[in-house]
Amino acid sequence: MGISVKLKNQVIGILDPIGGWLMLLPIRILLAYEFSTAGMMKFNSNNWFANDQDNFLFPFNYVPVEVSWFMATWAEILGGLCLLFGLFTRFWAFSLIIVSIMAISDMHWPDSWDNLSELWKGYAIINKGFGNYRVQLLFIAMLIPLVFSGAGKLSIDSILAKKFS
Repeated sequence: MGISVKLKNQVIGILDPIGGWLMLLPIRILLAYEFSTAGMMKFNSNNWFANDQDNFLFPFNYVPVEVSWFMATWAEILGGLCLLFGLFTRFWAFSLIIVSIMAISDMHWPDSWDNLSELWKGYAIINKGFGNYRVQLLFIAMLIPLVFSGAGKLSIDSILAKKFS
């Protein structure tokens, strides 16, 4: 019994310091890829927001669609790159949560639903008439730890914090 506790403490003693460096890195890499790819798709295509502005949440439904398109495109490109390197991570994670909420409200939320059971059917990858907000919801869940804890030790934010503290 004593050996297993000692071994457990040794493993924890090794993993805890490594976790501070690497724990959030896979999340940052994955989100950086997904958002920067989405931003580049917008950058290289025509503005499809014009047909969807009525679905935007307040106050974005009053913003000209060209401005919304520009903001979404560059938030995804710059936000993705900054997440990758861990630069201004909390700001970009929060901004990308807003972009994700807008994407859900605009493109991925069901047109109508009568009960929570129908709404839950929208937690899907493919829209079968009930919406498909699953991916954006997962992105939001992955962005929340970055908002509250930052990028981790393996980041430009960590270097800047040490330099200016």
